Amino acid sequence: MNPEEFAAALREHNVELNAQQLAQYQQYYERLVAVNEHMNLTAITERDEVYMKHFYDSLTLAWAYPALQTEELHMIDVGAGAGFPSLPLKIAFPQLQITIIDALNKRINFLRDLVKELGLEGVTVEHARAEEFGNKNAPAREQYDVATARALARLNILGELTLPFVKVGGVLLAMKGSAADEELQEAKKAITTLGAKIGDQIDVSLPNGDPRSVIVIEKVKNTPKKYPRKPGDPVRKPL
Repeated sequence: MNPEEFAAALREHNVELNAQQLAQYQQYYERLVAVNEHMNLTAITERDEVYMKHFYDSLTLAWAYPALQTEELHMIDVGAGAGFPSLPLKIAFPQLQITIIDALNKRINFLRDLVKELGLEGVTVEHARAEEFGNKNAPAREQYDVATARALARLNILGELTLPFVKVGGVLLAMKGSAADEELQEAKKAITTLGAKIGDQIDVSLPNGDPRSVIVIEKVKNTPKKYPRKPGDPVRKPL
């Protein structure tokens, strides 16, 4: 998927990119590949693959949850790595207000430099662990309309790392692949415990046919204050 095919695929979803946005995606790709030579950000570096498997894949959240395309939502991206999915979404839908957290400082430095280079406004990048940034006394707790994460953890763990950030009425958008149904069954108890319920499961696909699933988890009441537990516990002792 070259940049022209990428833009055409977005037009099929009624998203028209201007010249500045197309240039931002190109800058993003160039910066990603350059930094990846000395920092492990991605195993995918070929341009057409980056456009499909990173940029387009990130935007599938907007096909599954259309409010991302038009509303000034506050979104938190947990463990964002190289900035996926939040920064491709921010380029396409500039009204979004984005917070990115990651526990690895060198990735945070890459993201801060990237945000500045791309001229993106309304993006906050924080060096933090989810368990600490969303604990019962944290200013970020239950402040976001949308939380998401890509390839971070299985859904029962992901819920504890993300749902404490989501305000009542907001959503967690969980990006999953072929194991989505299995993870959903495994996570039912955890999701209820954390104050949420399972909403729609929306199947989307990449232009090459690769299947994806976006699970919408709806926050219906406040997360109990004991969650998230201390760093490492959600992984070691999943709900």
